[in-house]
Amino acid sequence: MSADSQRTSRLEPYLDNSEPAPTLLKMLVGVQLTGFREDAGLSQEQAAREVGFSPAKLSRIEAGKGRKPPTEADVRALLNLYGTDAYQSSLLLKILRRAGEPGWWQRYDKRIMPEWFDRLVGLQEAAATIRTFEIQYVPGLLQTADYTRAVVQRGLPNAPENEVQRRVELRMRRAQLLSREDAPQLWAVIDESVLWRVLGSPEVMREQLDHLVKMAQRPHVTLQVVPLSVTNASAPAIPITYLRFGGFDLPDVVYLEHIRSANFLEDRDETEEYRLALDRLADEALQPRETIELLRQTMEQRYGAKP
Repeated sequence: MSADSQRTSRLEPYLDNSEPAPTLLKMLVGVQLTGFREDAGLSQEQAAREVGFSPAKLSRIEAGKGRKPPTEADVRALLNLYGTDAYQSSLLLKILRRAGEPGWWQRYDKRIMPEWFDRLVGLQEAAATIRTFEIQYVPGLLQTADYTRAVVQRGLPNAPENEVQRRVELRMRRAQLLSREDAPQLWAVIDESVLWRVLGSPEVMREQLDHLVKMAQRPHVTLQVVPLSVTNASAPAIPITYLRFGGFDLPDVVYLEHIRSANFLEDRDETEEYRLALDRLADEALQPRETIELLRQTMEQRYGAKP
Protein backbone atom coordinates (compact mmCIF):
# COMPACT_ATOMS: atom_id res chain seq x y z
CA MET A 1 0.00 0.00 0.00
CA SER A 2 1.35 3.43 -0.92
CA ALA A 3 1.99 6.17 1.62
CA ASP A 4 -1.05 8.03 0.30
CA SER A 5 -3.20 4.91 0.70
CA GLN A 6 -1.94 4.45 4.25
CA ARG A 7 -2.84 8.07 4.95
CA THR A 8 -6.33 7.54 3.59
CA SER A 9 -6.81 4.22 5.41
CA ARG A 10 -6.70 6.09 8.74
CA LEU A 11 -10.19 7.30 7.88
CA GLU A 12 -11.63 3.77 7.94
CA PRO A 13 -12.62 3.81 11.65
CA TYR A 14 -15.01 6.68 10.93
CA LEU A 15 -17.10 4.36 8.78
CA ASP A 16 -17.97 2.30 11.87
CA ASN A 17 -18.84 5.09 14.31
CA SER A 18 -22.42 4.75 15.53
CA GLU A 19 -22.81 8.54 15.84
CA PRO A 20 -21.87 10.45 12.69
CA ALA A 21 -19.55 13.43 12.98
CA PRO A 22 -20.51 15.34 9.83
CA THR A 23 -18.48 18.48 10.55
CA LEU A 24 -15.29 16.50 11.10
CA LEU A 25 -15.96 14.26 8.09
CA LYS A 26 -16.47 17.27 5.80
CA MET A 27 -13.16 18.65 7.00
CA LEU A 28 -11.43 15.30 6.46
CA VAL A 29 -12.81 15.05 2.93
CA GLY A 30 -11.53 18.55 2.25
CA VAL A 31 -8.08 17.80 3.67
CA GLN A 32 -7.78 14.65 1.56
CA LEU A 33 -8.88 16.45 -1.60
CA THR A 34 -6.36 19.20 -0.92
CA GLY A 35 -3.61 16.59 -0.57
CA PHE A 36 -4.62 14.84 -3.79
CA ARG A 37 -4.65 18.17 -5.65
CA GLU A 38 -1.21 19.11 -4.38
CA ASP A 39 0.13 15.64 -5.25
CA ALA A 40 -1.19 16.22 -8.77
CA GLY A 41 0.77 19.47 -8.98
CA LEU A 42 -2.30 21.67 -9.45
CA SER A 43 -3.10 24.99 -7.88
CA GLN A 44 -6.58 25.59 -6.54
CA GLU A 45 -7.36 27.91 -9.47
CA GLN A 46 -6.11 25.36 -12.03
CA ALA A 47 -8.14 22.53 -10.52
CA ALA A 48 -11.28 24.64 -10.28
CA ARG A 49 -10.97 25.69 -13.90
CA GLU A 50 -10.47 22.10 -15.09
CA VAL A 51 -13.70 20.84 -13.48
CA GLY A 52 -15.75 23.99 -14.10
CA PHE A 53 -15.89 25.22 -10.49
CA SER A 54 -15.32 28.72 -9.27
CA PRO A 55 -12.20 29.03 -7.10
CA ALA A 56 -14.48 30.01 -4.21
CA LYS A 57 -16.46 26.77 -4.54
CA LEU A 58 -13.35 24.62 -4.49
CA SER A 59 -12.02 26.61 -1.54
CA ARG A 60 -15.21 25.88 0.43
CA ILE A 61 -14.99 22.17 -0.41
CA GLU A 62 -11.36 21.94 0.69
CA ALA A 63 -12.11 23.87 3.90
CA GLY A 64 -15.05 21.59 4.73
CA LYS A 65 -17.38 24.54 5.18
CA GLY A 66 -21.12 24.77 4.67
CA ARG A 67 -24.06 23.09 6.35
CA LYS A 68 -24.05 20.30 3.75
CA PRO A 69 -21.10 18.32 2.33
CA PRO A 70 -20.18 18.63 -1.36
CA THR A 71 -22.09 16.48 -3.80
CA GLU A 72 -20.75 13.09 -4.80
CA ALA A 73 -20.63 14.22 -8.43
CA ASP A 74 -18.39 17.17 -7.53
CA VAL A 75 -16.03 14.99 -5.47
CA ARG A 76 -15.88 12.34 -8.21
CA ALA A 77 -14.95 15.03 -10.74
CA LEU A 78 -12.06 16.13 -8.54
CA LEU A 79 -10.87 12.59 -7.85
CA ASN A 80 -10.86 11.83 -11.57
CA LEU A 81 -8.93 15.00 -12.29
CA TYR A 82 -6.31 14.12 -9.68
CA GLY A 83 -5.96 10.54 -10.91
CA THR A 84 -6.78 9.14 -7.46
CA ASP A 85 -6.64 5.34 -7.32
CA ALA A 86 -9.74 3.18 -6.84
CA TYR A 87 -9.12 2.33 -3.17
CA GLN A 88 -8.62 5.93 -2.10
CA SER A 89 -11.56 7.14 -4.16
CA SER A 90 -13.89 4.47 -2.80
CA LEU A 91 -12.98 5.18 0.81
CA LEU A 92 -13.28 8.94 0.43
CA LEU A 93 -16.71 8.60 -1.18
CA LYS A 94 -17.88 6.41 1.71
CA ILE A 95 -16.68 9.05 4.14
CA LEU A 96 -18.51 11.68 2.09
CA ARG A 97 -21.77 9.73 2.37
CA ARG A 98 -21.37 9.49 6.14
CA ALA A 99 -20.77 13.25 6.20
CA GLY A 100 -24.28 13.63 4.82
CA GLU A 101 -25.85 11.92 7.84
CA PRO A 102 -27.17 14.55 10.26
CA GLY A 103 -25.60 14.95 13.67
CA TRP A 104 -27.95 15.07 16.64
CA TRP A 105 -27.68 18.89 16.81
CA GLN A 106 -28.81 19.30 13.21
CA ARG A 107 -32.30 18.22 14.17
CA TYR A 108 -32.89 21.65 15.73
CA ASP A 109 -34.42 24.39 13.59
CA LYS A 110 -32.28 27.17 12.14
CA ARG A 111 -33.60 29.77 14.57
CA ILE A 112 -31.92 27.92 17.42
CA MET A 113 -29.13 26.43 15.32
CA PRO A 114 -27.96 28.96 12.68
CA GLU A 115 -25.21 27.77 10.35
CA TRP A 116 -22.35 29.35 12.31
CA PHE A 117 -23.53 27.73 15.54
CA ASP A 118 -24.11 24.43 13.77
CA ARG A 119 -20.47 24.50 12.77
CA LEU A 120 -19.26 25.25 16.30
CA VAL A 121 -21.22 22.37 17.84
CA GLY A 122 -19.98 20.01 15.12
CA LEU A 123 -16.38 21.10 15.70
CA GLN A 124 -16.71 20.62 19.45
CA GLU A 125 -18.13 17.14 18.92
CA ALA A 126 -15.07 16.26 16.83
CA ALA A 127 -12.34 18.04 18.78
CA ALA A 128 -9.61 16.29 20.74
CA THR A 129 -8.94 19.41 22.83
CA ILE A 130 -11.14 22.40 23.61
CA ARG A 131 -9.66 25.48 25.23
CA THR A 132 -11.93 28.33 26.22
CA PHE A 133 -11.84 31.68 27.98
CA GLU A 134 -14.96 33.35 29.34
CA ILE A 135 -15.21 36.84 30.80
CA GLN A 136 -18.97 37.05 31.42
CA TYR A 137 -20.53 33.60 31.76
CA VAL A 138 -19.62 30.09 32.84
CA PRO A 139 -18.48 28.20 29.70
CA GLY A 140 -21.45 26.58 28.00
CA LEU A 141 -20.17 23.00 28.38
CA LEU A 142 -19.94 23.52 32.15
CA GLN A 143 -23.32 25.15 32.78
CA THR A 144 -26.19 23.71 34.80
CA ALA A 145 -29.72 23.73 33.36
CA ASP A 146 -30.96 26.49 35.69
CA TYR A 147 -27.92 28.66 34.99
CA THR A 148 -28.41 28.17 31.24
CA ARG A 149 -32.05 29.16 31.59
CA ALA A 150 -31.00 32.38 33.32
CA VAL A 151 -28.44 33.11 30.57
CA VAL A 152 -31.03 32.54 27.83
CA GLN A 153 -33.66 34.67 29.56
CA ARG A 154 -31.14 37.45 30.04
CA GLY A 155 -30.08 37.40 26.39
CA LEU A 156 -33.56 36.82 24.94
CA PRO A 157 -35.99 38.42 27.38
CA ASN A 158 -38.92 38.21 24.96
CA ALA A 159 -38.40 34.59 23.89
CA PRO A 160 -41.42 32.31 24.46
CA GLU A 161 -41.06 29.60 27.09
CA ASN A 162 -40.93 26.76 24.57
CA GLU A 163 -37.97 28.39 22.82
CA VAL A 164 -36.18 28.94 26.13
CA GLN A 165 -36.71 25.29 27.00
CA ARG A 166 -35.39 24.13 23.64
CA ARG A 167 -32.26 26.21 24.09
CA VAL A 168 -31.72 24.80 27.56
CA GLU A 169 -32.18 21.25 26.24
CA LEU A 170 -29.68 21.95 23.47
CA ARG A 171 -27.07 23.25 25.94
CA MET A 172 -27.51 20.22 28.21
CA ARG A 173 -27.22 17.85 25.25
CA ARG A 174 -24.00 19.56 24.22
CA ALA A 175 -22.62 19.15 27.74
CA GLN A 176 -22.99 15.37 27.45
CA LEU A 177 -19.87 15.57 25.29
CA LEU A 178 -17.83 15.65 28.49
CA SER A 179 -19.36 12.37 29.70
CA ARG A 180 -18.38 10.32 26.65
CA GLU A 181 -15.73 7.63 26.91
CA ASP A 182 -13.75 9.54 24.29
CA ALA A 183 -14.46 12.95 25.80
CA PRO A 184 -12.16 15.75 24.64
CA GLN A 185 -9.76 17.47 26.98
CA LEU A 186 -11.42 20.68 28.17
CA TRP A 187 -9.24 23.49 29.49
CA ALA A 188 -11.34 26.43 30.63
CA VAL A 189 -10.16 29.75 32.03
CA ILE A 190 -12.76 32.13 33.45
CA ASP A 191 -12.63 35.55 35.02
CA GLU A 192 -13.45 35.65 38.74
CA SER A 193 -16.22 38.17 38.04
CA VAL A 194 -18.19 35.31 36.49
CA LEU A 195 -18.46 33.74 39.95
CA TRP A 196 -19.84 36.95 41.45
CA ARG A 197 -22.35 37.83 38.72
CA VAL A 198 -25.69 36.49 39.97
CA LEU A 199 -27.77 34.89 37.24
CA GLY A 200 -31.13 33.47 38.22
CA SER A 201 -30.75 33.54 42.00
CA PRO A 202 -28.19 32.82 44.73
CA GLU A 203 -29.48 29.23 44.77
CA VAL A 204 -28.84 28.89 41.04
CA MET A 205 -25.33 30.26 41.50
CA ARG A 206 -24.58 27.94 44.42
CA GLU A 207 -25.64 24.94 42.33
CA GLN A 208 -23.57 26.21 39.40
CA LEU A 209 -20.40 26.67 41.45
CA ASP A 210 -20.89 23.26 43.06
CA HIS A 211 -21.13 21.79 39.57
CA LEU A 212 -17.90 23.52 38.57
CA VAL A 213 -16.13 22.00 41.58
CA LYS A 214 -17.28 18.53 40.57
CA MET A 215 -16.41 18.97 36.90
CA ALA A 216 -12.97 20.40 37.75
CA GLN A 217 -12.09 17.13 39.46
CA ARG A 218 -12.60 15.07 36.33
CA PRO A 219 -9.32 13.95 34.75
CA HIS A 220 -10.11 15.44 31.35
CA VAL A 221 -11.26 18.85 32.66
CA THR A 222 -8.88 21.64 33.70
CA LEU A 223 -10.46 24.73 35.21
CA GLN A 224 -8.65 27.92 36.18
CA VAL A 225 -9.92 31.27 37.45
CA VAL A 226 -8.21 34.59 36.80
CA PRO A 227 -8.60 36.38 40.17
CA LEU A 228 -9.78 39.97 40.37
CA SER A 229 -6.55 40.80 42.16
CA VAL A 230 -4.65 40.31 38.89
CA THR A 231 -5.11 43.87 37.67
CA ASN A 232 -2.87 43.58 34.61
CA ALA A 233 -4.28 40.32 33.28
CA SER A 234 -3.88 39.91 29.53
CA ALA A 235 -7.54 38.96 29.15
CA PRO A 236 -9.10 39.72 25.76
CA ALA A 237 -12.40 41.59 25.66
CA ILE A 238 -14.36 38.72 24.11
CA PRO A 239 -14.73 34.99 24.79
CA ILE A 240 -12.41 32.62 22.93
CA THR A 241 -12.87 28.99 21.99
CA TYR A 242 -9.82 27.18 20.61
CA LEU A 243 -10.29 23.75 19.05
CA ARG A 244 -7.61 21.21 18.20
CA PHE A 245 -8.14 17.93 16.36
CA GLY A 246 -6.08 14.79 16.68
CA GLY A 247 -4.09 12.94 14.10
CA PHE A 248 -5.35 14.14 10.71
CA ASP A 249 -3.35 17.28 9.95
CA LEU A 250 -6.48 19.35 10.43
CA PRO A 251 -5.92 23.02 11.24
CA ASP A 252 -6.61 24.37 14.69
CA VAL A 253 -9.75 26.52 14.73
CA VAL A 254 -10.48 29.61 16.81
CA TYR A 255 -14.12 30.54 17.36
CA LEU A 256 -15.06 34.12 18.23
CA GLU A 257 -18.75 34.70 18.93
CA HIS A 258 -20.66 37.93 18.37
CA ILE A 259 -24.31 38.77 19.09
CA ARG A 260 -25.77 37.28 15.91
CA SER A 261 -22.77 35.82 14.12
CA ALA A 262 -19.32 34.37 14.69
CA ASN A 263 -15.85 34.23 13.16
CA PHE A 264 -13.88 31.04 12.59
CA LEU A 265 -10.14 31.52 12.22
CA GLU A 266 -7.99 28.79 10.67
CA ASP A 267 -4.94 30.64 9.43
CA ARG A 268 -2.02 29.38 11.47
CA ASP A 269 -0.59 32.82 12.20
CA GLU A 270 -3.94 33.98 13.59
CA THR A 271 -4.70 30.87 15.63
CA GLU A 272 -1.20 30.91 17.08
CA GLU A 273 -1.81 34.40 18.46
CA TYR A 274 -4.88 33.15 20.31
CA ARG A 275 -3.09 30.07 21.58
CA LEU A 276 -0.39 32.27 23.05
CA ALA A 277 -3.04 34.56 24.58
CA LEU A 278 -4.67 31.55 26.25
CA ASP A 279 -1.26 30.40 27.49
CA ARG A 280 -0.65 33.80 29.08
CA LEU A 281 -4.06 33.74 30.75
CA ALA A 282 -3.38 30.27 32.15
CA ASP A 283 -0.09 31.52 33.57
CA GLU A 284 -1.84 34.44 35.28
CA ALA A 285 -4.75 32.35 36.58
CA LEU A 286 -4.93 30.33 39.77
CA GLN A 287 -3.73 26.76 39.47
CA PRO A 288 -6.49 24.12 39.24
CA ARG A 289 -6.28 23.14 42.92
CA GLU A 290 -6.37 26.79 43.99
CA THR A 291 -9.30 27.35 41.65
CA ILE A 292 -11.32 24.59 43.31
CA GLU A 293 -10.62 26.15 46.70
CA LEU A 294 -11.74 29.58 45.45
CA LEU A 295 -14.93 28.08 44.02
CA ARG A 296 -15.74 26.48 47.39
CA GLN A 297 -14.98 29.67 49.30
CA THR A 298 -17.10 31.81 46.98
CA MET A 299 -19.95 29.33 47.12
CA GLU A 300 -20.00 29.31 50.92
CA GLN A 301 -19.25 32.97 51.60
CA ARG A 302 -21.37 34.58 48.87
CA TYR A 303 -24.14 32.05 48.24
CA GLY A 304 -24.34 30.16 51.53
CA ALA A 305 -23.77 26.52 52.37
CA LYS A 306 -25.92 23.89 50.70
CA PRO A 307 -29.20 23.38 52.61
